[in-house]
Amino acid sequence: MDNYEKLRQLLDKSAVGAPASKSFYEILKILFTQEEVEIALFLTFKLSDVDTIAQKTGVEKDKIFELCESMADKGIIFSSSKNGIFRYALSPTIPGLFEFPLMKGAKDETKKRLGKLWMEYHHESQLKEFTSSKTPFARILPLEQTVAPGNETLPYEIISKMMGLNRTFSVAECACRVASGEDACDKPKNVCLMFDSTAEFLIERKIAKKITREEALEIVLKSEKEGLVHTTNNSKDRLTFICNCCPCCCTVLVGQTKLNSKNPFAKSSWIASVNKDACTGCGICKTERCPVEAILVYDEKADVNDSLCIGCGLCSSTCPEDAISMISRSNYEKTPETAGEMMQNIMKEKGKLKDYTDFNKS
Repeated sequence: MDNYEKLRQLLDKSAVGAPASKSFYEILKILFTQEEVEIALFLTFKLSDVDTIAQKTGVEKDKIFELCESMADKGIIFSSSKNGIFRYALSPTIPGLFEFPLMKGAKDETKKRLGKLWMEYHHESQLKEFTSSKTPFARILPLEQTVAPGNETLPYEIISKMMGLNRTFSVAECACRVASGEDACDKPKNVCLMFDSTAEFLIERKIAKKITREEALEIVLKSEKEGLVHTTNNSKDRLTFICNCCPCCCTVLVGQTKLNSKNPFAKSSWIASVNKDACTGCGICKTERCPVEAILVYDEKADVNDSLCIGCGLCSSTCPEDAISMISRSNYEKTPETAGEMMQNIMKEKGKLKDYTDFNKS
């Protein structure tokens, strides 16, 4: 077994997984040099300092630092520094290995090659693994202005309120649309938002641009106008990212729109409802706004398929007759309280929790 396959097996211990695939093997070979992969094999998903890694590997600390810095600069491992002490950890496939190198802006030919390989990998096996747990990794955020003020709104579904809990904000290109290629989609790319420790890492490594909370909210509004769906981590505690997703390219939505994945994401607690008396059957909601084909028009009236509606609110926000409102979903699945609880649930459901815990103790 060579080092790239060994690394894949380590990455597969994470909640999102890294199933075996020829395309993923090629991705790892592009991302990691032979020297880098030898060091990466001694990392875990828990941050370790240079001294600890040197003790594990027997390699001089200066060389460890050089190689870890090289990998962190490329966005293929995670890093954090405090009081001059640098620490490093493996990045999961999503979000991490997939997104960060493509956000970084690799050389054009390398980016094209990586993009093609990642799309192959997602469709072959990664998305199946990513969505194989009962607990989804991501959830849909509704458009804030479409949630009726009179209804009981869940605080963790209000983007502006949740952003008030974040300290650091960054924006970068959407890796999904970059990977899909220039001709795949005409939606804006520079709309991928990351927060706090991940944002700090991406800013430090010049992978993402630092922005203010106000600028982040402007990007949210811009994305809504473009018909993009807000997705975030499936927990109540705080936002770690907001992906502004299109149904043709983006990993999470493609799970439903193209691959019929079982649990690609958690729907929002809202669902679209049509006032048939007000509806004129213009079809804007169906043809221009709904990202998952949940709306049909019969006898000049729009009709929502409740089982397909993801509760994003894109239809409601642009209905010229105000005929579509968002109402509470009756069968809403419970959202994990914290990101840690979410990850534990996923790993339990996949039978990975003990292996993952033992690995991070090593």
